[in-house]
Amino acid sequence: MHGEDFVRELYDASYRRLVGQLTAVTGSREEAEDVVQEAFARALLHARDLAHLENPEAWLRTVAVNHARSRWRRLRRFAGLLPDLVQDAPAETDTAAGVDLLVALRSLPVGQREAIALHHLAGLPVHEVAATLHVPTGTVKARLARGRAALAVRLRDVDPPKEEARRA
Repeated sequence: MHGEDFVRELYDASYRRLVGQLTAVTGSREEAEDVVQEAFARALLHARDLAHLENPEAWLRTVAVNHARSRWRRLRRFAGLLPDLVQDAPAETDTAAGVDLLVALRSLPVGQREAIALHHLAGLPVHEVAATLHVPTGTVKARLARGRAALAVRLRDVDPPKEEARRA
């Protein structure tokens, strides 16, 4: 199979799933689409090598996460110069709970957000999250524990118990 054909088939099979996963990582569907597109552009350059990998989608996900990190670092560097770069809430979500979750995820430190998104939302096992993020599995486990605890507090604040809502 020709390299471009392989990447086209991989795109058809993986694009939507990767955008969903990276939306949780980045907190923005537009940002996720950009970094996934960049990963596929790089895949075209490495199509022959990619075709021989056991899991080419994992390679794409790693490239997209790394690109998102690079973009985030670049934006952070210029944040003092361009304070208007703060992203708005995503326009496309299915439910209010989805919006609340994305807002809560955005409030987490980057490492925790990446670990939560890749493990819980993308369904990757801890060892694959570690490989994708280039960190030890213990680091992923710690980030998951801290991230879940922080999300529990943030989401509890967003959705008060029903008894409190009735009293208000």
